[in-house]
Amino acid sequence: MSEARSKPRELRRARRSSRHGCWGHLVVAPLWVAYDANLGTLLRTCDAVGACLAVPSTPHYRRALAVGDTLKGRRPCLHWVAPSKEGWIEAERAAGKRLVAVELAEGATPLPRLGPAREPTVLLLGHERHGVPDDVLARVDECVEIPMAGWGASLNVAVAGSLVLYRLAGLA
Repeated sequence: MSEARSKPRELRRARRSSRHGCWGHLVVAPLWVAYDANLGTLLRTCDAVGACLAVPSTPHYRRALAVGDTLKGRRPCLHWVAPSKEGWIEAERAAGKRLVAVELAEGATPLPRLGPAREPTVLLLGHERHGVPDDVLARVDECVEIPMAGWGASLNVAVAGSLVLYRLAGLA
């Protein structure tokens, strides 16, 4: 005699009974992302790990999120970055948040050694081709590198951001 298995919908209801709102503990900031699809994917990852998404208040980002929002009305916390990215980053630092960037850099922490965020943290994600600007990298607390075995120079920004978010959230 086999036991009845719970349906995925029932499991979701039991395990994820409420939205996270804004806890402010973990914020992903893809401030230089070019491709619309990456923003929708990151929004979904933020929902999965209980993080907030911070994006520039520009027509490009608003349009990309409107198209890529598959959560339809149940989206996670969203912070609009204005008027300047640099000003917002400095305000986050002044508020005591740790700044982490995903980037190949001298002394970067390999992803497998990255521990969960123990303090309010902002994860900065760069442009798909150019990465995080050098002047911003010079001011971050930590860079995270994702080890790769293949020939590619980097992962898609939404994939890279999702991998690092799961580690920072303590879920991987």
